[in-house]
This record gives sequence, C-alpha cells and structure tokens, in this order.
Amino acid sequence: MKKIILILTVILIFAGIAKSQETLDRYLVIAAKNNPGLQAKFNEYLAAMQIGDRVSSLQDMQLAFGYFIQPVETRVGPQRAKLSLSQVFPWFGQLRANRSVADEVANVKLEEFEDAKSKLFYDVKSSYYNLYFTRKAIEITDENIGLLNFLDEVALAKVEAGLVSSVDRLRIEMELADLKNQQELLKDIMKDRVVGFNNLLNVDNEREIMFPDTLFVPGHSLTKEAILDSILQLNHRLAAINHEYNSFVNKEKASRKQGAPKINIGIDYIFVGESDNPALDPSINGKDAILFPKVGITVPIYRKKYKSLVNEAVYRQKAALYKKEEKINLLETLLEKVITDYKDAGRRYKLYLQQKNLAHQAMEILQAQYVSGNTGFEEILRMEKKLLKYELELEKARADKNAADAFILYLMGK
Repeated sequence: MKKIILILTVILIFAGIAKSQETLDRYLVIAAKNNPGLQAKFNEYLAAMQIGDRVSSLQDMQLAFGYFIQPVETRVGPQRAKLSLSQVFPWFGQLRANRSVADEVANVKLEEFEDAKSKLFYDVKSSYYNLYFTRKAIEITDENIGLLNFLDEVALAKVEAGLVSSVDRLRIEMELADLKNQQELLKDIMKDRVVGFNNLLNVDNEREIMFPDTLFVPGHSLTKEAILDSILQLNHRLAAINHEYNSFVNKEKASRKQGAPKINIGIDYIFVGESDNPALDPSINGKDAILFPKVGITVPIYRKKYKSLVNEAVYRQKAALYKKEEKINLLETLLEKVITDYKDAGRRYKLYLQQKNLAHQAMEILQAQYVSGNTGFEEILRMEKKLLKYELELEKARADKNAADAFILYLMGK
C-alpha cells in the first residue's frame, strides 16, 4: 500500500511539473507571436535580406538618343539621328563579393532577432517567476492571517475565562494589522506585475494568468565549462559579431575589386536619310540600321579612395575581433555571477525547506501548549513570524533558482 501511495505521489509531482512547464511554454509562444519589439527585429531582418539582390545586380543599361541638327553626309545618305545602348560590367567577382557582404549583414540582423527572442523568453520567464512568488506571498500571508484569527479566538476564550490578560489579543490585533497591510501591498505589486507580464505578451492587461500550485525547482547536470563552451558556440550576440567580422572580410574583397577596371559594352544604331546623289545605288540609298559595336574600359586612376575603402574594411575587422574578445569576457563574468546566484538559490531552497518544516512542527507544539496554558503568547508570535519568513524565503528561493536557470539558458542562446 505504501509503495502504491509513493508511486501515485511521484506521478502527481511530475504531472504538476509538466503542466507548469506547458503553461509557461504556451506564454512563450504567445509572446513570440505578439511582442511588437520582436516583430520589429524580424522585419529588420527581412529588410536586410532584400539588399543582396540590389547590390549583386548589374547597373541599369543606358539608352541614349541623339539628333543631328546638321546631318552628317555619308556615302549612303545623311545621318539624321543616333540610338545608343550600353552596359557597364564590373570586374570579375565584384557582384558576388557585394552579395557576400549583404548576406553577412543580413545574418547579423538574423542573430539580433534570435537574441531578441531569447531575451524576450528570459524576460517572460523572469516576470512569470516574480508573479508566482508574489501570488504565493499573498497566499502565505493569508494563511498566517487565518492562523492569527484562530489564535485570537483561543485568546478571547482564555480572556473570558480569566486565564490571561487582554494583552494577548492586543498583540494579535497589532500583528494582524501589519500582515493585512503587507498583504495589500503585495496585491498592488501583483497588479503591477500582471500588467508588465501581459505587456510582454502584448495581450489584454486583464487577462488571467495561470500558475502551478508549486514551482518546479530546476537542476543542472552541465558543468560550468560545458555551459561556457555552449555559450561560445551558440550565444547569438557572439554569432552576430562573427557575421559582422565576415562581412568586413568580404567588404575588403569587394573594395579591392571595386578598384579594378570596369568594362563597358555598347552598340549604336544610326538613322540615315536618303541621298540626292542620282548615281547612288537605290538598294543602299538611305539605308540605316548601321550597328557600331563598341567596347570600353573604365580605368580607376585615382587610387586613394579605393585604398581608403580597403583600409576601412581592415580596421573594422580588427574592431570586430576586439568586440568579440570583450563580449566573451563579459559573458564569462555574467556566467560566473549567475552560477553563484543559482547555487545560492539552491542552498537557500534546501535551508528554508528544512527550516519551514521545523517551524511548522514547533508551531503545532506551541499552539497545543498555549491552549493548555503551558506556553506564553510571546513564543507563539515569535514562531509565527519565523514561520512566515521561512515560507516566504522558500518560495523566493524557488523563483530565484528558476530565474537564474532561465538566464543561463539565455546566455546559451536558448
């Protein structure tokens, strides 16, 4: 029978964990769909994707029309007008290099979008855990108010029986006033945090938020070295800097090719009028459609501007490498701090879970002794305050450990 009860308990615990995670996952999906800041980042990425087609395309063809005010006489007749069509071709590989630059810039925007999504998920989780703690604090305070009301009834009976003075009831009223004031403050904080949470999801501020009865306490099996390795590979801000560096590498190549010659290919079509020469063969008299294929080369003689473009790209590559080094140092610092917070929350959770259980046991004993008249009311009040503190600190440790875990996942790009 005990084994069956144990199995059922374990099943219920894991069912509660799965349900709470499912609820939070649903809120993350809503935030990803609705958050305007995230949608702005995604549209910036889509806009950057359009640049590649523009910079990798040939320049527009040039069409020119010329009219001879004084016709130029030729052997087949006077030239009346000329139609010219020309196309400039950049040096080999120029367009491909331009496209590579644009693609890397788009990848930077994509990583910025992914980072914004990861940050939004962290903000939603952190806000959710704060809401959970505030809600539990209201419930715990309400339970303690109920406990004091029970003690007030006991004290009233003892006062009427002449066993204690009315001071006990006055102490209860003072403690009740403090708890009710604290509860009202918590309710105001809850309203404020509900608005903030729903704004992250971009939904109606009056929308009800679902919570588990007890928040699951996470546990990490990864070492700090494994987490750091994952951050270096998957962190979106680092990935964005890598793409930024690659864009400047390609920019250097494109700048060098921009300083290479350009080829201009074109044709001319000349309209010829009829000649007055009677000796001219009628089959060629006034014959136009004369094509003059032409090929030209644009030689970039003034090299200073092209050299400056190359140097700019090289310096920006160096700057990107320094940014990456600085970002790695910052991420290592943040990881060290969040791991400390994670471990501290875990220790506090174990401590206050034990303290809460002990305080509960002590409170039950003191209540029984007070009813029988063997314990002073001061001891009960002191224990009640300790019990309230331990219950609140236990739930705070739950929320803090989950928040630290969420920040670790954010650093890992998840």
